[in-house]
Amino acid sequence: MVVIETPRSPRSRKAAKFERWGWLYMRISGMFLLVLIFGHLIINLVMNGGITQISFAFVAGKWADPFWKIWDGLMLWLALIHGTNGMRTIVNDYTERETLRKVLNYTLWVVCASLIILGTLVVTTFDPCVDSSVSHTLSVCK
Repeated sequence: MVVIETPRSPRSRKAAKFERWGWLYMRISGMFLLVLIFGHLIINLVMNGGITQISFAFVAGKWADPFWKIWDGLMLWLALIHGTNGMRTIVNDYTERETLRKVLNYTLWVVCASLIILGTLVVTTFDPCVDSSVSHTLSVCK
């Protein structure tokens, strides 16, 4: 007969509350990510000529509109936090040593924060008109 171990419960009441919020975040962010990602794929790969339209000029034109910067920035934030929270859950489920669990979770969140900062900088500071040799070919620079 196979014996299934009882899952480890959170270490404290505070940890249990955090787990509940993490669980809820995964469900809510997952619904938003479905809309954001499928909207992104349909607009970039299906409409207006399909994949052949994607170029530097396409991204420059798209990011000239604040709506698309917010769309892509929100998709970046939600996806990174969603994925990191999922990895945190896996680490908590499969790591037996407390110190290793803490180190891995800390590393996950540091990497997540770094990628969010770098990605947000790219989305918010993107300027296609910096190079004068390219700016004459882009309609957003005129």
